[in-house]
Amino acid sequence: MNVDKDMQKINPKIYSINSRISIFRTTNGGVLVMINRKSRIIMKDGHKIIENVKKINKIEKDVKITIKINAPLCSKTKTFLEKKGVFLDIVKP
Repeated sequence: MNVDKDMQKINPKIYSINSRISIFRTTNGGVLVMINRKSRIIMKDGHKIIENVKKINKIEKDVKITIKINAPLCSKTKTFLEKKGVFLDIVKP
C-alpha cells in the first residue's frame, strides 16, 4: 500500500496518540498508521501499537486499521499483532 496523494492525513491528537505517528485515511475508508523508524520493533512496541489501535477503534468503530512498518519486526511481535487482528504491511528496508 503506497501513500497516495488521495490519502488524507489525520491529526493523531484526535485519537490521543503521540504526534510523531503518521495516520492517514485511505481511499477505501480505512485507516493507515505508519511506523517509520530504523530500530527493531519488539514486543513492548507491539503492546503500544495495540493501545493505539484501541484508541482509534473507540472513536471510529468497524474501520479497517492497517499498520505499515518499514523497520525490522520481531517474529514474536508479528505473531502477537496478527493474533490481535492487526493488518500488517511490512516494507523491507
